[in-house]
Amino acid sequence: MTPEPLRLGTRRSQLATAQSQMVADAYTERTGRAIELVGVTTFGDVTKAHLAQLGGTGVFVSALRDKLLDGEIDFAVHSLKDLPTKQDPRFVLAALPARHDHRDALIAHAKFADLPSGARVGTGSPRRVAMLSALRPDLDYVPIRGNADTRIAKVTSGELDAVVLATAGLDRLGRGAEIAQIFEIEELLPAPGQGALAVECRADLADLVAFLGVLDDPRTRSAVAAERSVLSALEAGCAAPVGAYAVDDGHTLNLTATVVALDGREAVRKSAAGSPSEAVSLGRRLAAEMISEGADRLMGEHSH
Repeated sequence: MTPEPLRLGTRRSQLATAQSQMVADAYTERTGRAIELVGVTTFGDVTKAHLAQLGGTGVFVSALRDKLLDGEIDFAVHSLKDLPTKQDPRFVLAALPARHDHRDALIAHAKFADLPSGARVGTGSPRRVAMLSALRPDLDYVPIRGNADTRIAKVTSGELDAVVLATAGLDRLGRGAEIAQIFEIEELLPAPGQGALAVECRADLADLVAFLGVLDDPRTRSAVAAERSVLSALEAGCAAPVGAYAVDDGHTLNLTATVVALDGREAVRKSAAGSPSEAVSLGRRLAAEMISEGADRLMGEHSH
């Protein structure tokens, strides 16, 4: 008897489907188990509002979680940065596979430094706007929505001079060759969890949790736990310009985080190191230091 294929719920976007298929293939390769993709339309996919107005937390996630609870799918794959930082006890992150590239990428006909003054740069992320404004306040940052194809087409058509997207997503879509420049973390600190995927299932299905755990990467897990802990402690949805990046080298966890004023003129940026087993407390400690240096004031300016 061959077991039934496991049903992997995914958003229907091209990127989500590509990511989910990569994860499905990895499980089949490791375990021999067949996995079929089940497309789910989420509120984040159909709403026309800008993600910053939605608060960003959970708009792509709740429809998939409803299907998990109904038993219509067995597990789901999310971009980790779309997941709310507050854990819902009904679900468990059974695996955080090894992270892909964490950095942001520029799609343009020139490098960022060479864009003419007043060039129109599209991004849906307040974090990117704030950090890019710190580097080039003379450019015009335009809020955009839509999938990667739609966004890249705005550059090709000349509607925009550049767009900024996650490197990992472009690579997963096979569009990496179109990148004009990748920003190093000294220039643009990524969103917490950027480049990482999360495999989620119901917490009460112990056998499934154990099965899915084969793809878990402990170093990715500790790094993103620290990054998300900073975000959670700053009580910042992804509408606030918070960047965080951590690396677990197997012995030490190094974490850097920043909060940037929306106009890019002020920022609080701190780093800390600790044991990978203390990822969450390391993130909280760093957030507390950032708040003592005025990070909460910078974020307060966004809530008006």
